[in-house]
Amino acid sequence: MDADVTDSAGTPAGPEHPAEDKRQDGAQEDSRAAAAQDEADGTGQPGRADGNQEPGTGDGAGTAGPDTGDSGPGGAPGSGAAEDGGVRTWADRPKDGIAAGHRSHWLRWTALAASFLVLIAAGAGWWLYKKLDGNIRTDTSAAAELKAYEKERPTPVAQDAQNILLIGSDSRSGDNREYGRDDGGSQRSDTTILLHLAADRKSATAMSVPRDLMVEIPGCRTADKKTTGEQFAQFNSAFELGGTACTIRTVERMTGIRVDHHMVVDFNGFKDMVDAVDGVEICLKEPIDDADAHLRLPSGRQKLDGEEALGYVRVRKSLGNGSDTERMDRQQRFLGALVNKMQSNGVLLNPTRLYPVLDAATKSLTTDPGLDSLRDLYDLVRGMRNVPTDKVQFLTVPRQPYRQNANRDELVEPDAGRLFRQLREDQPVAVVPADELKEKNEGVGTGDGTRDGKPDGTGSGSPTPEPTYSGSNAADDLCKQ
Repeated sequence: MDADVTDSAGTPAGPEHPAEDKRQDGAQEDSRAAAAQDEADGTGQPGRADGNQEPGTGDGAGTAGPDTGDSGPGGAPGSGAAEDGGVRTWADRPKDGIAAGHRSHWLRWTALAASFLVLIAAGAGWWLYKKLDGNIRTDTSAAAELKAYEKERPTPVAQDAQNILLIGSDSRSGDNREYGRDDGGSQRSDTTILLHLAADRKSATAMSVPRDLMVEIPGCRTADKKTTGEQFAQFNSAFELGGTACTIRTVERMTGIRVDHHMVVDFNGFKDMVDAVDGVEICLKEPIDDADAHLRLPSGRQKLDGEEALGYVRVRKSLGNGSDTERMDRQQRFLGALVNKMQSNGVLLNPTRLYPVLDAATKSLTTDPGLDSLRDLYDLVRGMRNVPTDKVQFLTVPRQPYRQNANRDELVEPDAGRLFRQLREDQPVAVVPADELKEKNEGVGTGDGTRDGKPDGTGSGSPTPEPTYSGSNAADDLCKQ
């Protein structure tokens, strides 16, 4: 008797697989029913749910295509994607994919926040820059006046060297009236220093010009547009007559040195700069009690704040012999200590300490157009920051009491001329303390670069082969003076 064979290619029927035979029969019947329905619908393509679905897509809309060929669990056609790692529900999503999504989301927000902070910092930095830059006042009138007298001005010799005239204004108007009587707002150059920066920026020499020095003052234009005649008068009257331009021309005529830039600093600016570096330490051999300078200090080592420092550099009659010479020496030593304080505390490299200094400095400055921006001043300071403190030197022009008036000064020649030539040609200048200079000159030196009325270095038995001038440097300790 022949064995029965099923009409399909399914698993042969047998007593061992009764349930499987029923499933196969059911599947066949469903398949025939679906095919009949497709023919009735006119599609003629089994497994298409609509006219756009291609066979074999395996998305569950129809029968599995020839590429999959497998039925999903429970006989659901097209469910092979689940066995290949596909996702059918949110719970079936891979956990590492969720973590990666969270990380990506977090990184995007972090980058956005960082960008926002950078923009805020850049905006704040730009605001601070503009604020400091706007503090500086430009002296355009002096620049115009100097241009009118260009033909008579000296020609620069050392091209890369810089000569900057620093003028401490003695105006008693406005906020400065508390330091003396208000004489209608007139100005005098209380302190004038010619700062020479060597071309290689390895040294800086600050030469003070006494305000009582008798000099030739050229004809200058006054504030009311009048022109004064040439005159032989004390140096600080040039600033009162014709302002900054007249002072520059007087210095250039006296020294033959071309002044490249100038800065005018008022009293309060100096005071605020000292406060910005948290005071400067000095030593006093004797106490000071000067009502005019608003200064009362005990003897010994102490740190001066801005108000005290201003009185210290301005006091004259109640300290020492009361001469302007001692006052200038005191100013030079204090400026050296201020430079040393700024470098030792890393002010130039510390933005939190540098900003108050820059704010105080820029508020007090009036400069020529070549130095009237923060960038110009930064370039200037950057060129000086590597100068060793012992190469930042201070001295006063060689001078002696004026022969016709002991209360005035006059230049000592040829010492003064030799010093001017050294600075003009960017040659080294040797500076030592006055006491040391006198010892080298066998106790007969004047402390002004001369010896027995002759230039230092030319007298017989002089231990110095080149001119040496009395002065100080920024590395000196004021408590060892």
